[in-house]
Amino acid sequence: MSIKSPASVRHGDQSFTGSIPDIYDDYMVPLKFQVCAVDMARRVAALAPYRVLETAAGSGVVTRALAPQLPAGARYTATDLNPSMLERAKSQQPHADQLSWHTADMMELPFEDRSFEVVCCQFGVMFLPDKLQGYREALRVLAPGGHYVFSVWDHIDHNDFARSVTAAAARVFPDDPPDFMPRIPHGYHDVAAISATLREAGFKKVEAAMLIAEGRADSAATVAKAFCQGKPLRNTIEDRGADLDHVTARIAQDLERQLGKGPVRGKLQARVFTASA
Repeated sequence: MSIKSPASVRHGDQSFTGSIPDIYDDYMVPLKFQVCAVDMARRVAALAPYRVLETAAGSGVVTRALAPQLPAGARYTATDLNPSMLERAKSQQPHADQLSWHTADMMELPFEDRSFEVVCCQFGVMFLPDKLQGYREALRVLAPGGHYVFSVWDHIDHNDFARSVTAAAARVFPDDPPDFMPRIPHGYHDVAAISATLREAGFKKVEAAMLIAEGRADSAATVAKAFCQGKPLRNTIEDRGADLDHVTARIAQDLERQLGKGPVRGKLQARVFTASA
């Protein structure tokens, strides 16, 4: 029997559309994803693969960090479910000849069996409606002896910015607090359960490492804009009929009271899995 994730993916949770890709890349990536992408790139590059598939590539932060570190002649395929995110990623690496770009669903990858030596995914598997199926697809496209390297955020209590934004949003909407952050990005982190599902999918060996880093921003307002307008949290705010800029400003004021004025720092904590085919 498959071990189910406690997180329930809803309509809109995977929607990175409109201006979200640009705000995500300009604000969210420097805040919390860049430092984690450097770690992901280091882990994958150490495997010296010649055929790499990245799923849920988003705006390309891992792609930018990893591609220059691959061996000469390596081929790198970057995919994402959202075409607008992939377009942003492509625009940031227009002359990377070893790269190819595809809109693709992690649940049903459009690639032949045993096509890649490494599949990597930074903070994407939390959005899978069926984790077991997603892991089976990753295994299917991996060559024997290949590796699936992916990361998930740890519990929201260990991630300062996400926790602070979620608390601030609850004060703006006390009767209907947005639950996107604790439910999806920070709702899938049980190492034993994830490892068990990977083994059920057919992976032979599973290792998990903890990543602790520091996120930085020039102000609480930057943190508020990153979370409120550069992630699907934006959809949950707009679904409530609220003015996005007004809510962002209120949350920025709340964050400033929590985090202080001027540059802010916050703890980031994630889990990085390496599963061997």
